[in-house]
Amino acid sequence: MSTNQRLISFDLKAEMGFFKKPDINDGIYLTYNMLHKPALLGILGAIAGIKGYQANGIFPEYYKMFKHLKIGIEPLESDKGNYAKDVVSYNNSTGFASSEEGGNLIVTEQVLIKPSYRCFLLLNLENEKEKSLYNNILSYNAEFLPYMGKNDFSAWWTNAYDYNSYEKFEFSHNYKIDTVFAKTEAVSGYVARTMSMFSQDSKEFPFLYFEKLPVDLEEKDSEGKLLFQYSYGDFVYSNASFKSEMDMSEAGEFYKIDNEHIIQLF
Repeated sequence: MSTNQRLISFDLKAEMGFFKKPDINDGIYLTYNMLHKPALLGILGAIAGIKGYQANGIFPEYYKMFKHLKIGIEPLESDKGNYAKDVVSYNNSTGFASSEEGGNLIVTEQVLIKPSYRCFLLLNLENEKEKSLYNNILSYNAEFLPYMGKNDFSAWWTNAYDYNSYEKFEFSHNYKIDTVFAKTEAVSGYVARTMSMFSQDSKEFPFLYFEKLPVDLEEKDSEGKLLFQYSYGDFVYSNASFKSEMDMSEAGEFYKIDNEHIIQLF
């Protein structure tokens, strides 16, 4: 690997989080369970001090600068990838939020409780903004306050780590992936069955967690009109070992870190 290319990780945490699903607003706003790439890019923009949304119809500066980054996400302290959720309601009575009499808008949202994720980044230190992001993460410094999907939910990070050893994974043997990973086909048939799966003494039975998540923003439709809508990918998180026959190289970049853990960057 190039000396100017660095793989780092950090553990992102908050007391609550909210990653709004744009297709549901019937009485309650729902959240994605997993941190997704567009949301993480906004957090990275805050850490690096890059401007966000400034006007309708214009992509935020942080997205234009960081959309090419390869990232990976591993849920921490979760229940098989899931986080506890609660529902909260609040009033917006500024008079500008609702056309109803009194101008009072009652908002009900589903929120994540204590979400935490290990975020992996592959950075090019020849790029000034990526180098600034690299330095800020490792020194626990943010130019703007990062938040977990909503500015009410401030976020922080711990365990920033710069990997000295990482290499491309070639799918030459059975493997387990630590991060969520994008799938291009059904994965359940590739779970490698071991004796421990059938042992009564086994402390951890294999699980598969699935979620359709945003991966980027669709900038234009076929007619060239601006969209500003998510495009999606199908993701899996699992503690299972998979057979080497499931070659996932077309779904993203896979790396072996610390000579044992495998992650996907997309």
